[in-house]
Amino acid sequence: MLELVPVSGYAAEGKALAKIDGKVIFIEGGVVPGDVVDVRLNKNKKDWAEGKAIHIHTYSPTRTEPFCEHFGTCGGCKWQMLPYAEQLKYKAQQVEDHLTRIGKMALPPIAPILGGERTRHYRNKLEFTFSNRAYLTQQEVNELPEEGGIPQRNALGFHIPRLFDKVLDINTCYLQDEPVNLIRNSIRAYALEHDLSFYDIRSQTGWLRNLVVRICTTGEVMVNLIIHHEDKAARTALLDYLLSVVPSITTLLYTINPKKNDTIYDLEPKVYHGKGYITEKLEDFTFKIGPKSFFQTNSYQGERLYQVTRDYAGLTGTETVYDLYCGTGSIGIFVSKLAKKIVGIELVKEAIDDAIENARNNGVQNAAFFAGDVIDICNDAFFAHHGAPDVIITDPPRAGMHEKLVQKLLEIAAPRIVYVSCNPATQARDLALLDAKYTVERIQPVDMFPHTHHIENVVLLQRRPNI
Repeated sequence: MLELVPVSGYAAEGKALAKIDGKVIFIEGGVVPGDVVDVRLNKNKKDWAEGKAIHIHTYSPTRTEPFCEHFGTCGGCKWQMLPYAEQLKYKAQQVEDHLTRIGKMALPPIAPILGGERTRHYRNKLEFTFSNRAYLTQQEVNELPEEGGIPQRNALGFHIPRLFDKVLDINTCYLQDEPVNLIRNSIRAYALEHDLSFYDIRSQTGWLRNLVVRICTTGEVMVNLIIHHEDKAARTALLDYLLSVVPSITTLLYTINPKKNDTIYDLEPKVYHGKGYITEKLEDFTFKIGPKSFFQTNSYQGERLYQVTRDYAGLTGTETVYDLYCGTGSIGIFVSKLAKKIVGIELVKEAIDDAIENARNNGVQNAAFFAGDVIDICNDAFFAHHGAPDVIITDPPRAGMHEKLVQKLLEIAAPRIVYVSCNPATQARDLALLDAKYTVERIQPVDMFPHTHHIENVVLLQRRPNI
């Protein structure tokens, strides 16, 4: 029997922690610091162990009642049983732990974490999966007849963690605003009534595969239905039905995906209704979002994240800003009014095409965007033509920056670097390398994903004097 305590911030991949004789135990099972639980270990090393809570003797006084009926089974929103103020406390601790233990550098005081005003209905994008292998909860299994085994059922929802072929049928999801639940539930009901086949990931058969819904603060709604193969009559009937039930859909697309994987980056979504894209707004800037565009999935907190980034850049109107991993150009465009010039670089050409269009739509004339690898693009000839950077903004994926890119930044030696990260652990690793020429001046955690362990962090780096 263990009492769970907030060792190192209760933030290791969303697991609670306990400590016995110096050994840290990472515990799954919907528990929080202060709970007293029985744990079954599945890994037991010298200094640490992993396990799952199998019985809760007493609950922590900080625990709150989860609001979602799918809590504990669905892989998302694992921190619902923690009050939001407690979530923010542990997320801030996570940032401090990673930067001190991995980065091992001198740090200024960390600014208070910026929590979200919306803790529900904050995402602008969700992706659901069709499956003929629905995951049954223990209660549903117990209600089955004793004879006949466990039947296969159709489901439209989220994949169960670590069970690649099982999908939890979702009734109500609180991550995204309406009409997402109406869209999903209407499609499911129609598909079941008309005996449309749900995808079987094992045999690679079935018609309905995925459903992607995007909702903007502007009120525009995009739906992309992904199907395995063309069936014009069935497709037309389903999409017409959806538009009749949810007329607020402004753009409706379908994508045919006969591949073994679910990615659509190499496929061509086809417009069935509307203009084929939606428009999001951050401050006075508008951004075109297509079915394959990357955009911050929390527009409300995304705006605050970009405001912090702009503040940290310290622009006066004379600076050349390099925006690395620029995606569709959102950060560069957001800071463009205060810069002399924006140079955006991104590996994905389609994203650069969107960035160029976004700049044009916003009347931004001091920005140029380039597709390719920063390591290859940023050479002497490039700097001679576009100017060396006064400020570098980098917003890499969760894996952080490649070590060669970090060395390239040290070679460029811009006076300031603003590092935006969705993974403080890899950010801390990169900061440790940048410590050769830079000091950390400011740190600002921003919570983009309430009820999860994920946290964004913005760091301002200043080049050391005489370098």
